[in-house]
Amino acid sequence: MTRADELRALTRKLLEEHPPATTDRTDFLRARFDAGLAWVHYPVGLGGLDAPRALQAVVDAELAAAGAPDNDPRKIGIGLGMAAPTVLAHGSEEVKERFLRPLWVGEEVWCQLFSEPGAGSDLAALATRAVRDDAGDWIVDGQKVWTSSAHTARWAILIARTDPDAPKHRGITYFVCDMTDPGVEVRPLRQITGEAEFNEVFLTGVRIPDAHRLGEVGDGWRVAQTTLMNERVSIGGSRIPREGGMIGKLATTWRERPELRTHDLHRRLLDHWVDAEVARLAGERLRQQLVAGRPGPEGSAMKLAFARLNQAISGLEVELLRDEGLLYGEWEMRRPELVDFTGRDAGYRYLRSKGNSIEGGTSEVLLNIVAERVLGLPPEPRNDKDVAWKDLAR
Repeated sequence: MTRADELRALTRKLLEEHPPATTDRTDFLRARFDAGLAWVHYPVGLGGLDAPRALQAVVDAELAAAGAPDNDPRKIGIGLGMAAPTVLAHGSEEVKERFLRPLWVGEEVWCQLFSEPGAGSDLAALATRAVRDDAGDWIVDGQKVWTSSAHTARWAILIARTDPDAPKHRGITYFVCDMTDPGVEVRPLRQITGEAEFNEVFLTGVRIPDAHRLGEVGDGWRVAQTTLMNERVSIGGSRIPREGGMIGKLATTWRERPELRTHDLHRRLLDHWVDAEVARLAGERLRQQLVAGRPGPEGSAMKLAFARLNQAISGLEVELLRDEGLLYGEWEMRRPELVDFTGRDAGYRYLRSKGNSIEGGTSEVLLNIVAERVLGLPPEPRNDKDVAWKDLAR
């Protein structure tokens, strides 16, 4: 299945057999997955057709023209952008068959249990323990933090320490964790926006079958790199139109409110507009590179640019609006299912964008990644690389 006309014909067959206007949304999405039109570059039987990744656009265009429902990708972004490629790359055949279909359809929401109170920027220092019992299952104890969607998630991708005698990067194993296990406790973390979009998660005697392990025991750090590279691409490299996102909101305010304009603000707006357009085109280039292979460290650079740009644009928007920019809609404590930058007011965008330089890898860490893996600069000295985790100073 390598020709656009073949994919177009298959998509039209799906639409004929399952008319979007009369077919239940979930049933349509299941049928789309089973037809191999979810991720066309995935294997046959797992939502794909082993087709070139670039041909996904052919399918999407046909479905959009017919008014077919999507799988609400903003709501299930962690599953689509991080869990799915990791499960595909490192999961057993049974794991792939069990998880990929309900993940893509949106029947099961996923979250990411990586960061910890003592292991954020230095993720490999994590202390959550997984110990194997006599039955062969893993018993997990520890705490995770800054977990988006934990309050709605059915499953989680989790890394835990399985060998404290090994150096910190080598004693980690990667699991799929059941968020309905009685040992999982999710607590909201109220943010500067007033909402609790993030959570902290406490794991006490959580049982994970060995069948839900991704990769080999002790090889979790390598598996996690698949997740992290895809995460940064999904955050910083998403497809948006020209003047999409925050720069669109700022440009609209500029055009509709001439009384707010000044020469200095105009110059700064133009600078941000150009930067946003450069970032958008760089994202397009990155997605074209993905067609030919797996994501590389360029995703880290895109995510870094995304964070800086969002913070600069939202700051200028608040300044442009003057007193209005200081207003804030509400401080009601809510636990939203997704982040909506463009559907809220300027104050929300300004406050929420502060988290862009933390989530998905801090900007400081990403600068090191870009320096070492993209620019080829000498790495920072790391004196703890070969020291057993249990002997590290904490």
